[in-house]
Amino acid sequence: MADDHGLGQGIWQRGGADVENLPDPFSRAAPAGGAVPPVEPPRKSRWRWLRWGFNAFAALLLVTIIWLIVTAPLGRALEPLQDPAMLLLSEEGRPIARRGAVKDEPVDVTRLDPMTPAAFIAIEDRRFRTHWGIDPRAIGRAMVANARAGGVRQGGSTLTQQLAKTSFLSSDRSFKRKAQEVIIAFWLEGWLTKDEILSRYLSSVYFGDGVYGLRAASRHYFDREPERLTLAQSAMLAGMVQAPSRLAPTRNLALAQKRSRLVLQAMADTGVITQARARATTSARPNGNVSDVPTGTYFADWVAPQATQAFDADYGEVKVETTLDADLQRLAVRAIGGANIGDAQAALVAMRPDGRVVAMVGGRNYAKSPFNRATQARRQPGSAFKLFVYLAAMRAGYRPDSLIEDRPVTVDGWSPGNNDGVYRGKITLREAFLRSSNAATVRLAEQVGRQNVIRAARDLGIDSPLTDRPSLSLGTSGVSLLELTSAYAALAGGRYPVEPRGLPLADEEEGGLASFFARGGRLDDRRDRAPMLDLLWAAANEGTGRRAALATPTFGKTGTTQNNRDALFIGFAGNLVVGVWVGRDDNGSLGKITGGSAPAQIWRRFMAPAIAVDGRRGPPLPSQFKVPQRRQPERKSPLPDEWSEGGETIREIIDLVEKLIDEN
Repeated sequence: MADDHGLGQGIWQRGGADVENLPDPFSRAAPAGGAVPPVEPPRKSRWRWLRWGFNAFAALLLVTIIWLIVTAPLGRALEPLQDPAMLLLSEEGRPIARRGAVKDEPVDVTRLDPMTPAAFIAIEDRRFRTHWGIDPRAIGRAMVANARAGGVRQGGSTLTQQLAKTSFLSSDRSFKRKAQEVIIAFWLEGWLTKDEILSRYLSSVYFGDGVYGLRAASRHYFDREPERLTLAQSAMLAGMVQAPSRLAPTRNLALAQKRSRLVLQAMADTGVITQARARATTSARPNGNVSDVPTGTYFADWVAPQATQAFDADYGEVKVETTLDADLQRLAVRAIGGANIGDAQAALVAMRPDGRVVAMVGGRNYAKSPFNRATQARRQPGSAFKLFVYLAAMRAGYRPDSLIEDRPVTVDGWSPGNNDGVYRGKITLREAFLRSSNAATVRLAEQVGRQNVIRAARDLGIDSPLTDRPSLSLGTSGVSLLELTSAYAALAGGRYPVEPRGLPLADEEEGGLASFFARGGRLDDRRDRAPMLDLLWAAANEGTGRRAALATPTFGKTGTTQNNRDALFIGFAGNLVVGVWVGRDDNGSLGKITGGSAPAQIWRRFMAPAIAVDGRRGPPLPSQFKVPQRRQPERKSPLPDEWSEGGETIREIIDLVEKLIDEN
């Protein structure tokens, strides 16, 4: 045992102590007394955070570059505007309105007079040729100036930053947008030369008056190409870009010339020109052709969305032919302007039976109120809606000579009354229509079914919401004047629905491809169209609309809403279908005005000369319909009856004398 212990002592001891009593080299030794020392957290390396920050910045930069390549092509500033300027032309080719902004072909600074790009650089970015997209000195100077002024008075943006903002970003003033602007500016500087950047800037910057780019601006203000601009003209254009709307010489020539003097002085300060030349240069004056074509009209506002879809984006001004007839438009404006309706509003729309709008007036004064009451307002049509009730009746087998009770009626607790307070008992549908009997119409609508009335309205193109209630037949659901006139056009042409439009189709002729593929169908001449023409003729010549009657066969219907809030006359003659509305924007009463008074008179005031000017025959009438002879009202002598006493004897003597003369 002793030997064993001795052997073990040599092997299992270290430093005179047993191995098993030595501290574990792989664990932390507890200090004397059993106290555990505090654990020190590992030290974070600053380099690790810097590495993470650098990697994040690199990833963000990579994503930004990819985003720029995909969404911000370098040639965007050279592209035409997505909504280019349009010159709307009448059917005869006369300019009627100009819409949108103008941007012409790009410019190449290497082909311009050196003074032209130098003027922009001198006033906007003096160190353009040397900086890398941003100018710290300009930014610092602007910050100091703005701090002294207590607000934003100067900007430190370079031409590259301005190009980045106008071509790729919004005009919002935010830190995010400014950061994006700086990144794009560095990107542009890395991919383009200075001349390419300047060319893109000059080709896209705004110069006021709805003009973008140096080529369009030089043509607009000075009627010359940008390659031929003088020093004074270049200085004026360069001075405008700071505040185009305020510094345009067509709006404030004195201010524009004052600004151009600052540009010339800046060019002298940078050594581009001498001080003597700057002082000797006379300020420019605009000599471009200032157009008197209006930028907005009721018709132009309505047709513009159709026109923008009819062509692709292009440089310059796009000429768009429309269906408007300039002569008929003047007659429409005159008819509305001369209306005796006090301070009420009025609207008129005239179209061909196929839907081509040839005249449109949406109010009495576009400058005071551009709201288009012919297309945007949905007002109650009143009795003009009865067209669909009687069409539904014709489809159900009724005829104009069918009888209907014109007596008080109550439907679901509602009792409509005739406007004149007279009930005529059993009358024909023709008389009910021409007298615009409310009681007879409501009774007829209930007999044929309100759903069939709604279906007739939908077939003829009424898209506005229609409420299924007893008062529907009296026109209590709001519709636009344009769609109501289009519905009457379906009766005029025999095809439904009629789509109102302001642009000509490629195939306008009857029976062409456009007509062949048109949706809808034709009205049955015998069952629908002929009897409805009978009713419309009676209403316009013998009924409530007789003040609109012309020598030309006239068809139409009046409409007056409750408390005389709206008054209408819709009708057609020759090759024109015309709707007239009179009312107040506040929906107030018109007093004594009804559809058979002012609207019918406006309609006739327009149609009488319009038919003479137009001279076009309308669609052929169905063979089943013969235009009736207008019955002349009996003329009564204005003299009192007692003044005619004893006149019989004199007439007998005259008759006897005439008989003797004939016998001899």
